[in-house]
Amino acid sequence: MSTSPCVAGIQVENVTFPPNVKPPGSTKTLFLGGAGERGLEIQGKFVKFTAIGVYLEDIAVESLAVKWKGKSAEVLTESVEFFRDIVTGAFEKFIRVTTILPLTGQQYSEKVSENCVAIWKSLGLYTDAEAKAIEKFLEVFRDENFPPGSSILFTLSAHGSLTISFSKDSSVPQVGTAVIENKLLANAVLESIVGKDGVSPVARKSMASRLSALFDDSVEKAAQNGKPECQ
Repeated sequence: MSTSPCVAGIQVENVTFPPNVKPPGSTKTLFLGGAGERGLEIQGKFVKFTAIGVYLEDIAVESLAVKWKGKSAEVLTESVEFFRDIVTGAFEKFIRVTTILPLTGQQYSEKVSENCVAIWKSLGLYTDAEAKAIEKFLEVFRDENFPPGSSILFTLSAHGSLTISFSKDSSVPQVGTAVIENKLLANAVLESIVGKDGVSPVARKSMASRLSALFDDSVEKAAQNGKPECQ
């Protein structure tokens, strides 16, 4: 039986990601795997556009620790295979993207789609089914606008459906706006954030650091045959 990991929340700029959240379209409470900003170097200055938090189902720790326990945060950060195991793992994931600067739905969805297609082509996985999923993805975002502080939410089910939701602030609605049944799209959305060429190296590093510590905790807990108290 899995027990919920003890984790702290994370602050990214003025955006707070709580330790646990119940995603739209899910009956489960997920823990914060890591968080960080997405930004670009513009005229010599790093401009932050969004803050991103990635949440995982409790069983992710047990599932990933089998292969990755004992590895340092540095090793995990640099491991393409480790993040592929997170992306393709048979457990729920949730992504909250909160805007720091304003974005239109079209701007956001076109960039995400471009990144997803690049991932599929690199893996030799791009088919008509994925092309249709991208069309639906773009349609969901077409009339949306995201002023600073609003959120874009993705719930990735264990079997691969992608629930998309929107919020005017950092709150998490109970029900999603749209569901796209395409596992490769769900995987690619997450990989485009924390994968090898993902848009948030900070979130990637944060996840590696936190999960490395949780793997160590899970080994210690198993040795003690008990559950540590949350601090």
